[in-house]
Amino acid sequence: MPADTLDAVQLGRNSGLRVSELCLGTMNFGEPGRGHQGDWTLGLDDARPIFKAAIEQGLFYFDCADVYGLGACERVVGQLLRELLPRDEFVIATKISNPMGEGPNQGGLSRKHVMEGVDACLERLGLDYIDHLVIHRHPQGVRGHGELPIEESLEALHDVVKAGKVLYLGASSMFAWQFAELQLTAKMHGWTPFVSMQNHYNLVYREEEREMNPYCARSGVALMPWSPLARGVLTGSYRGGFDKGGTERSKGRDRVRTEGLYRGAATFDIAERVVEVAERYGKTPAQIALAWMMNKPEITSPVVGVSKIAQIEQLVAATKIRLDPDDVTYLEELYQPVENLLSFGTS
Repeated sequence: MPADTLDAVQLGRNSGLRVSELCLGTMNFGEPGRGHQGDWTLGLDDARPIFKAAIEQGLFYFDCADVYGLGACERVVGQLLRELLPRDEFVIATKISNPMGEGPNQGGLSRKHVMEGVDACLERLGLDYIDHLVIHRHPQGVRGHGELPIEESLEALHDVVKAGKVLYLGASSMFAWQFAELQLTAKMHGWTPFVSMQNHYNLVYREEEREMNPYCARSGVALMPWSPLARGVLTGSYRGGFDKGGTERSKGRDRVRTEGLYRGAATFDIAERVVEVAERYGKTPAQIALAWMMNKPEITSPVVGVSKIAQIEQLVAATKIRLDPDDVTYLEELYQPVENLLSFGTS
């Protein structure tokens, strides 16, 4: 194994599951041209060497979703993991709730869609069980499903766990009060609780520090943020402005999504400070942005996306970087509060 490899960590205090310090986000693997990220998707043969490199670096935790590539992501990820590792040597997470078609029951977290959605994930992954099933959004946070009773969703999720199709449950972006309500409702009924929260958090979007992060830290829920590099903003992909993208992703359809997420007045000033600190440490901006997050004790396993082997190597090395407290202050002090993106109905 390379000198710098990832350690295994426990997925929060409420589960015995051990995962790698980094989780590989797989949204960009699947069938090129298919799905909302199709213009920067890598196919099976291009993904294989990246997966091999990740595994060699000690990464064994992989995150996908049914909606990525409208199923194509799960097919590619499942095929590669079955090819490269025995089943008991990797941990796979996938997500359900976002619409998989135009039918009224093809999305959301109704009992019908939970049951059918999980079975469809298993078929595409080619597996008998999912290690970590994550609800992509709150049961009432999926467009067209706002009146769904949370009890129906929670009991259905509990049932797929008891059926052996899922081992652990996780949740993704929602308000802290919503997550607390889900956890309390599950506890009151004796249903399976959530052991993780996959939320939106990075140097240029820190609204989760107000409630969600401390709630999870206090209650033992693992925090595994998505977009720790702000979709390329913190790696220099946008070169100081959204109209200056230097990668296929930043020049394609994803730019609109990224521009909608990062509305802060100091976004690119913070990104410039990341570059400055990286130069002092002799590291890349991506490494410094990730190291800032990894230096926070409440963070368990951030979800990182890569398209090249070199990026895997750099991010793994970033887990070993320890930032001086003065540099942490320097990176953080320009941040100005922004409206929580969930207020707009999405994040």
